[in-house]
Amino acid sequence: MIRTIIVARAQNGVIGKDNDLVWHLPNDLKHFKGHTKGHMLVMGRKSFESMGMGGLPGRLNMIVTRNREYTAEGCLVFHAVEEALEMAQAHRQKEVYILGGGEIYRQALDKDLVDRLVITEVHGNFEGDTTFPDFDKDRFVLERQEDHPADANHSHAYSFVWYNRVPR
Repeated sequence: MIRTIIVARAQNGVIGKDNDLVWHLPNDLKHFKGHTKGHMLVMGRKSFESMGMGGLPGRLNMIVTRNREYTAEGCLVFHAVEEALEMAQAHRQKEVYILGGGEIYRQALDKDLVDRLVITEVHGNFEGDTTFPDFDKDRFVLERQEDHPADANHSHAYSFVWYNRVPR
């Protein structure tokens, strides 16, 4: 099973502020949907609650929280990232997506639980309260990159970047 982090981050690492994105990039949302539709998703409680709609449709939403009493209708709840990934493996998933937020990304990278990174690099620096952690570039190799300019529909230039884990 491929364990993939998918994230949009600014050049200074910011991924959000007040549980929301700080840029307007409709093509990034389409990119995200195209990758994640039909897959199991791992996300932290705050990320889940920021969606405000009970999870993403067409996907199995798995929420990681320290709160042992937490429940969310139509979702699976776990208390460690590893537990959620084990469930995806048990369901014979080809790929599972890790959606964040910052602490979930940090745990997955620190515990070497990631096989692939799909990053939207937003060309700009932003103020925010959540960041994507630095990752060991020696452990990942750049697969490809697609650059896109800012335009009437996209507030900033951005790049879609794919990294694969160097074989262990």
